[in-house]
Amino acid sequence: MTFINIEIKAKTTNADKIRQYLLNRGADFKGIDHQTDTYFNVPNGRLKLRQGNIETNLIWYHRNNQPGPKQSDFLLTPVADANTLKQTLTNALGIKVAVVKKREIYFIGNVKFHIDELEGLGAFVEIEASNKTEDLPVEKLQEQCEYYRKAFEIHDEDLLQYSYSDMLLEKEQ
Repeated sequence: MTFINIEIKAKTTNADKIRQYLLNRGADFKGIDHQTDTYFNVPNGRLKLRQGNIETNLIWYHRNNQPGPKQSDFLLTPVADANTLKQTLTNALGIKVAVVKKREIYFIGNVKFHIDELEGLGAFVEIEASNKTEDLPVEKLQEQCEYYRKAFEIHDEDLLQYSYSDMLLEKEQ
């Protein structure tokens, strides 16, 4: 089944303030995940293998590049043998780019929050309102993202249009 995320990704210099906001509101802190997202060459959407100490999944998604809240349609497949799958996909499709990050993961209901530090890119915050655990309309997911965007004092100029993978590919050129 395909799920929907409405997500916001932004640069931040306020990680401590965001972290405190989440903890003060009883967010469920899942921990710090050291993740490598390996993106593969595919003709449609994006395909990445996320390998971490908390989350290890194969993720296909389609999302338009635009600043502010954006809809992402995605499929998530838990992976037991990530190293073999990575080698299989590398052999079949080739690697497009790899993103290495340290990610703090929090939840408030159906909304997932990431405070990310990326090698070579800096500090970021992500807000992902999803219908994966609750049947919510897109409008409600958008409303949730906007609520937390305001709470975190994310300004328009801090919003990212592109994914981390796009930013790394741009930096390599």
